[in-house]
Amino acid sequence: MENKKATIIIFSGELDKALAAFNIATGAATMGMDVTMFFTFWGLNIIRKDQKPKSKGVLKKLLSLMNKGGTKHLPLSRFHMLGIGQKMMKKLMKDSKIPSIDEMIVVAKELSVKFVACTTTMGLMDITKEALIEEVDAFAGVATYIEEAKNGQINLFI
Repeated sequence: MENKKATIIIFSGELDKALAAFNIATGAATMGMDVTMFFTFWGLNIIRKDQKPKSKGVLKKLLSLMNKGGTKHLPLSRFHMLGIGQKMMKKLMKDSKIPSIDEMIVVAKELSVKFVACTTTMGLMDITKEALIEEVDAFAGVATYIEEAKNGQINLFI
């Protein structure tokens, strides 16, 4: 009998939404499900290395300046307050012994959660494979997500 599957599209690059996505992904994996996280648009920031992007062209350079990658730069969806809210949330998480996104990435990989980066968005935003963390398992488009999702019991868009 084949394992049940869960797929999660991570469209948002916001800290609180990333935490929810990883919490659900690791919970499903702990329960024996095959889990695929498909990172697209701003969600790619979660799996980007914490480094300055190297973009070509005026529009892509401007987008790169506004769209910093890496887990340290993820804003809150509400109450971000120019970064103060994010710092407060990270402090609360640490004080409450809630794992950081970086720690959750490690746990997810230990539980065999599959990370897929959207190649269409990577092209649009001038994000190279080298700009992403080594934990990314695959680079694919929407057809790959749909193939995974059509056989899934849980499909989420975060």
